[in-house]
Amino acid sequence: MNSKIYDVVIIGAGQAGVPLASSLADAGWQVALAERKTLGGSCVNFGCTPTKAVMGSARVVHLARKAGEFGLQVGEVGVDFPAVLERARKMVQKSVDGLETVFSENPRLMRGHATLEGKDGEYFVVRVGQERVKAKKVVLNPGTRASIPPIEGIEKLDLITADNWLEFDTLPEHLLLLGGGYIGLEMAQFYRRMGAQVTLIEHGSRLLEREDPEVSEGLKTMLESEGVTLHLSSKALKVEKTAGGLALKLEGKTILQGSHLLVAAGRKPNTHDMGLESVGLDGSKVLECSDTLECKVPGIFLSGDIRPGLQLTSTSYDDFRILENQFVGDGSRTTQRTVPYAIWTDPELARVGLNELEAQKQGLEYKVARLEAGKIARGQQDGNTGGFVKILVNPQTEEILGATLFMAHAGDLIHLLSSLMILKAPYTLVRDAVLTHPSYTEGLQKAFMALKS
Repeated sequence: MNSKIYDVVIIGAGQAGVPLASSLADAGWQVALAERKTLGGSCVNFGCTPTKAVMGSARVVHLARKAGEFGLQVGEVGVDFPAVLERARKMVQKSVDGLETVFSENPRLMRGHATLEGKDGEYFVVRVGQERVKAKKVVLNPGTRASIPPIEGIEKLDLITADNWLEFDTLPEHLLLLGGGYIGLEMAQFYRRMGAQVTLIEHGSRLLEREDPEVSEGLKTMLESEGVTLHLSSKALKVEKTAGGLALKLEGKTILQGSHLLVAAGRKPNTHDMGLESVGLDGSKVLECSDTLECKVPGIFLSGDIRPGLQLTSTSYDDFRILENQFVGDGSRTTQRTVPYAIWTDPELARVGLNELEAQKQGLEYKVARLEAGKIARGQQDGNTGGFVKILVNPQTEEILGATLFMAHAGDLIHLLSSLMILKAPYTLVRDAVLTHPSYTEGLQKAFMALKS
């Protein structure tokens, strides 16, 4: 087989793929990156970048409607929904255009769907469109897609999902939203603040079931206070078009009427059509890998949302750093890492390490440093009084076991606690520090002050 030979072929131009291709090329490797759609992966094209852009618009309109609480007089507040989406699309395009500049002859960008076609001696064979290439190593970084639940009639609808929501310029009159997870909660608050009627349906008994119950209850209260209708412990059975939109039948006798259906019921890896069986991998299952991201087939590595663990932009980018270190570094970097995460509702929710449910399940001894967000001076001044601080501390070592922040700026504040955990430093470093006043960080300090050494 007379095919171009590369040191590595990377399949998928997401948060790990693009920087890895650039870095390895700079190190002298011959690199090809295959992408069938748009550079940047889910984060840039329909995830982090556009969702946080529209959440920013939602925050502004929400504050404008509350202007009277700040002693301000504002006229009627309107929403230009297509303009809100267009602002987000421009941010997406700017990011994608920037990524295009990375590629030249090396690293080479190959456009088309990539599939593995077995091995030729020591090389893996990869078909990209109509071209075949060979490589000593392959990095799988194909990302995920929306998972559509088996509901009767759902295949006949023009569904909104986390993948395509940016294409729908018309604001739904009444949005029915399936899924009370991280994506569903952000989308519910966004569309509601834009002016849509929103009904959220969750199969579980509470929102975000991996979080502590008080987090679920706080999010429920927040959404309901803004006018979102919740149906918990509810299973959707059938959906059909009606003259006015659609009707969704739930288990029991409940039938919900709406104009649009948004499905946020989880994600599925894009490994089903990549020819993984030709090299001894099962593309129908979640793939496993070592803490160096190498799977059971030597020479094939995983990165991004298809590998085990949290599906985050931050972990995907760190996968690039792990692989870079394994390929051209000292091999010391692994997936043994402390990972904070956040959802960008208002208030924000951020987590790192253990929560109480997990600590109790492991039988760990812990103390809880807790503070209502309404007691933070800066929050009172800004009108951000919802939520709480909750931090678990090892009573013997005084190290932080984990933290849950449900409050304004939680997504930024969580990094202070994450850093302390990485350093294995005692919580007393923050408790005894001199902090700026007034600041949100004082909320963490006040929570720690309630604990005794």
